[in-house]
Amino acid sequence: MREPLRLNEGIDSWNTAIFLYRSALKEVGTKVEILNDEFQQVHQYNPIEYVKSRVKSPESIVKKLRRRGYESTIGNMITYVNDIAGIRIVCSFTSDIYRLAEMIGKQNDLKVISIKDYIKHPKESGYKSYHMLVTVPIFLTDRVIDTKVEIQIRTMAMDFWASLEHKIYYKFEGNAPEYISRDLRECSSIVSMLDAKMLQLNDAILEARVAQIE
Repeated sequence: MREPLRLNEGIDSWNTAIFLYRSALKEVGTKVEILNDEFQQVHQYNPIEYVKSRVKSPESIVKKLRRRGYESTIGNMITYVNDIAGIRIVCSFTSDIYRLAEMIGKQNDLKVISIKDYIKHPKESGYKSYHMLVTVPIFLTDRVIDTKVEIQIRTMAMDFWASLEHKIYYKFEGNAPEYISRDLRECSSIVSMLDAKMLQLNDAILEARVAQIE
């Protein structure tokens, strides 16, 4: 029997929900690791620099629900908070991002719910990343529950910028001075130029290697 994550209220339900989200992270993390290993075997190249994963804290979930005007219930948490389970994949080059996204999207037991390409369409703040919301089936003893996981794919430069923005956001509680926001947007443009230049340099190195072999 296949069903979306739907639980009753109570501490047992909370524990079950967190168990499912943690299990979903393990499932997706294993898939990403296998894809990286396969890519290394076939192409002698690792597209992934590192992977981070986390389950949102109860405090963060409650804050997000309140900001959106919802009561702090298990049902609302499951329905309206899509990034409770999150995995971040950090690559060297922008080309790796789209290559990985394509490979992840082709996994038969993953269902892609939505895609947000903040690389081609950055946020007003300058934030760039590629987001995929997927569901992964978690097999229990009596049923199968599709559980949501948000996948973020970005370059190392994008990740560094996002980390700084995150610190500033919390330091100023979302109301940073305009000159700081402006400088962040400028840095985002620099990050884009750096990523483009590094990709160009990598392509040049690969072409030079091919020329040496020939």
